[in-house]
Amino acid sequence: MRAGLLFAFVFCNIILFAQQFVRGTISDERNVAIPFAKVFVKNNTDQRTISDENGKYELSVMPGEYFLVFSAIGFQDREAYVSINNKDIVRDIQLFPIKIQELQGVEVTVKKSNPGREIMLEVVKKREQINPWNYSHTVDVYIKASEKLDIEEKEKKNSDPERTDADPLESADKKDKKLEWTDKMNLVEVQLQRNYAPRNKVKEVRSAYTLRGTDQSLYYTTTVKSNFNFFENLLHLDDLHQTPVSSPISSPGILSYKYRLLEKYEENGKMISKIKIIPRNTATTTLEGFIWVIDSVWLVQKLELTMNKGNLLVYDYFTISQEFDHPGDSMCVLKTQTLDYGVKYKNETSKCQTKALFSNYNFQPDFTSKFFNTELAVTEKEAYEKDTSFWSNVRPATLNDEERKFIIAKDSIKDYQNRKEYLDSVDKIFNKVTFLKVLWFGVDHRNRAERYQWTIGSIATVFQPVFIAGPRITPNFDYFKKWKDERTLDSYTRISYGILNNDWKGDTWWKYRFDPFHMGFLRASFNHDFDAIRTFDAISQVYKRENFIEATKMRLSLEYEVVNGLYISADGEFSERRSLKDYTFVTLFDNSLPNNEPLDFKTYQAYVSNFSVSYVPQQKYMREPYRKVILGSAWPTFSVYYQTGIPKLFGSDVNFQYMQLEMMQTFKIGTLGTSNYRLAGGKFLSSQIVRDPDFKYQRRSDPIWFSNPLYSFQGLDSTLPSLDLILEAHFVHHDNGAILNKIPFMKKTRIGLMAGAGALWVKENNYQHVEIMAGLERNFKLSRRRLRIGIYGILSDGNFSAPKAHYKLSFAILDDRSMKWNF
Repeated sequence: MRAGLLFAFVFCNIILFAQQFVRGTISDERNVAIPFAKVFVKNNTDQRTISDENGKYELSVMPGEYFLVFSAIGFQDREAYVSINNKDIVRDIQLFPIKIQELQGVEVTVKKSNPGREIMLEVVKKREQINPWNYSHTVDVYIKASEKLDIEEKEKKNSDPERTDADPLESADKKDKKLEWTDKMNLVEVQLQRNYAPRNKVKEVRSAYTLRGTDQSLYYTTTVKSNFNFFENLLHLDDLHQTPVSSPISSPGILSYKYRLLEKYEENGKMISKIKIIPRNTATTTLEGFIWVIDSVWLVQKLELTMNKGNLLVYDYFTISQEFDHPGDSMCVLKTQTLDYGVKYKNETSKCQTKALFSNYNFQPDFTSKFFNTELAVTEKEAYEKDTSFWSNVRPATLNDEERKFIIAKDSIKDYQNRKEYLDSVDKIFNKVTFLKVLWFGVDHRNRAERYQWTIGSIATVFQPVFIAGPRITPNFDYFKKWKDERTLDSYTRISYGILNNDWKGDTWWKYRFDPFHMGFLRASFNHDFDAIRTFDAISQVYKRENFIEATKMRLSLEYEVVNGLYISADGEFSERRSLKDYTFVTLFDNSLPNNEPLDFKTYQAYVSNFSVSYVPQQKYMREPYRKVILGSAWPTFSVYYQTGIPKLFGSDVNFQYMQLEMMQTFKIGTLGTSNYRLAGGKFLSSQIVRDPDFKYQRRSDPIWFSNPLYSFQGLDSTLPSLDLILEAHFVHHDNGAILNKIPFMKKTRIGLMAGAGALWVKENNYQHVEIMAGLERNFKLSRRRLRIGIYGILSDGNFSAPKAHYKLSFAILDDRSMKWNF
């Protein structure tokens, strides 16, 4: 009863009491969405909500008449009358910045005039006029990004008298691995045209791109991912910073920063004021530095702002410097942008700088109606073929001596390394069979001319001492080939011999990427092996013998992106499934690691087909010559999955149909952090003949491990097979330090809060489960990656289980391509 009431409260309260919704969008005077705006009922502040990152809000109220109050930092409060009957209503609201006169009276702690603040108030008053991003334009951009690696030399161990030069660990090959000076520097040059139209419509055409070394640590090699426009209220730098950054050149910024006039000086007949920017609260304000303002015309001459370390995803520091031109003293046109950033990994320090030069502005472009779309950038095919002579003619920036020396050296090395004689010699060394390769790494063979490589598994991978039905010998072989147009062929083949049961098994799979741009894959596989019934069950359950069968399977599948954001996949699998009842097992550890007996059933055949469609509306991407780089979308991902077991086809003994609908999304709530949710519902449409591997299971929770809360529950004490309707909801929010950072000295700890909830309803037996969770998380460096460690507490309840408290631990690695965590 208690669990039922809790479930009803979480999911059915609004529906049961027939409340209506007021919903809409909150925007500023320029129709730009205002995130994290407050909405509440006047004289009843318990009825309240906040807008999301797109300014959208939704408030549930009973039928009646109300005055709603809309409020946001830096904007005037606004009231709106609404009358609610038996229908939802839509009410869009515009908020207007607090008047400069009102802002001037906010800083009550200042007893005397603050010239720096007064100057910035004048700049903010003009920012709509001077902001170049309020006008359509094209501009040529040259980008030079460089990295220098400072590697501390470890103390040499050859001082030990027992070590000699003959020691194999100090062989010539090992010594040569010490980085040369050309390996301690990386450089990329980019030439592009950026096309822009308000609001935030952009299309970049890259005509030249030359990389010397690696661009793994380099930032801002394209202009479409980040725009450092400090004339906006917030800067959304999702691939750099965990939260939006509040700009000091904005109405809300006036309330978030302190401004101190440091000096005035004359330059080219103009009086310049240098103003220091000081964050009032580093928990919510992440910039500090300087802004130079031209007096009387109140134009920004230049700025230098540094982000605090706390919420940077990868780097230890990040400084933005910008210089502006002022055509007609009417606009601040970005001329030069320099980014200085870096990170330290153990004995390696990476110091990076990206310099972007903007020229040839055209503020009267002629864009066609369909010029701007979800394709934000295009890299021309010839862009990667530019040589040194090209850059010598077009490069607008001067190289320093070290960069010139590096380019000459790298180009010479590249020319030498592209010679057939050199490539053959490298392949000869790479293909050499050694003891360590045979024992541990595997024996490789590479042919650069034909662009293929194959590998024979090492002894370490051949012997598997712990496996279902005893130890096995598993020789294996893989093959990979890549064409110049990014098509690939990948395969893996394995033969398996069971020592305990004297049985032979094996599998082979092949994957052909036939259309890299549309993510088109053809896959084929043949398996005769053990198969798990519940592949993703809890650690404490997945190894048990009742979870395994023997299966001989043949599978074909196709994956393809039909149009941008619309993905389809289809596959068909025929299998013969057999019981393991006649197998002999190792029972030595059954007392310490409880196990059971395998399922006993008659051998049967199954033909199962799967079809799925997923759609991401407004998916943004960058076009490369042969592939696309996905940049994400502000919309959720919608998915439909259909599975059918077809009877009699090839002797198939199954007959069922199953469908599942799913919606999931990741979004940011202003400066409060990042939220994730997933909603899913599935049901067997028919279930005449359903075998154990075809049931739908809810994953039992692990005893210590905090599994992905978007796809599992942390407090389920049993595995739930079902043939009927299943509904589940998951929500997780990471505050990214927004709450804890308000506590003195906590920002230095880089610890953040996580909170979430989940609910499950299984129609069979009316099974209900709900849970809430909260925890502490911290990011750590792991080599050149980011590791997040979390400790969580979970409270769970259900109508078939007593309330319980759990404590769990998780580890997650930041995806260095998407710059996102798995949850």
